[in-house]
Amino acid sequence: MNELLKKTVAEIVTEDYRTAEIFKSYKIDFCCNGGRNFNDVLTAKNIDSDKIIAELDSVTKRNNNGSVDFDSWEIDLLADYIEKKHHRYVEAKTPELKQYLAKLCKVHGENHPELFEINEQFNQSAGELAMHMKKEELILFPHIRKMAAAKQKNEKVDSPQFGSVQNPIQLMMSEHDTEGERFKKIAEISNNYTVPDDGCNTYRVAFSLLKEFQDDLHLHIHLENNILFPKAIEYEQRLT
Repeated sequence: MNELLKKTVAEIVTEDYRTAEIFKSYKIDFCCNGGRNFNDVLTAKNIDSDKIIAELDSVTKRNNNGSVDFDSWEIDLLADYIEKKHHRYVEAKTPELKQYLAKLCKVHGENHPELFEINEQFNQSAGELAMHMKKEELILFPHIRKMAAAKQKNEKVDSPQFGSVQNPIQLMMSEHDTEGERFKKIAEISNNYTVPDDGCNTYRVAFSLLKEFQDDLHLHIHLENNILFPKAIEYEQRLT
């Protein structure tokens, strides 16, 4: 049996994020539901294992220059990176996308009523993500940094007010599931961000940015669900 079949989807993507593109092409969720066994996923979706494994092997054999091994990072560095790269991205792109989608509804909504639902879904996501990120920045990430400092000094860490680190992590992962489903719905409504024949340049820019936002969110969730959070739980077990 190929060794990949024994792994979870998340483990494969964590080892080489370039494999995420292959999973996307097969509509396999690697971030919110990445903990599933790869072989089980292939069986459930009736996917030819030889074909997808050949594609994954082809990707991983390419020159790996520039690829980042996030799994080797300490948890405080990873938390800093997520906050400064992905949280800031969401904060910067949200108002831009809101403006584009509102304009599309106004100009093209009569002929493309699906735009109103896309706009509603994105606005709901934007509000939830803003609150979600603040909870991470003010509650979870500071404790993660505290654990990283304690590990470096070989010290114990007092239990935080929220008890085990698994408590906020479970909440964050549940919220990740919600946003993952929301963007899955947006992709379906937009026919995977396909611009209609009568779409203007604003239409193309908006859908391109919306897809970019989704792709960034997938990486964002993957880094937390599949790397940062398991490491944080492991740190807590060692330090308390």
